[in-house]
Amino acid sequence: MPKPRRELTTIQISKETREMLKELGKKGETYDDIIRRLIELAKRVGEG
Repeated sequence: MPKPRRELTTIQISKETREMLKELGKKGETYDDIIRRLIELAKRVGEG
């Protein structure tokens, strides 16, 4: 089942940051997916 469409926005990041995100990404992940995964990880770490 396809993901529901979300409203999108544009954020500006440096090319260096974009490359860092690419390195953290898994095959098929969007930047949105990577950022959401990092946010969830930060939340879990912050709870500890």
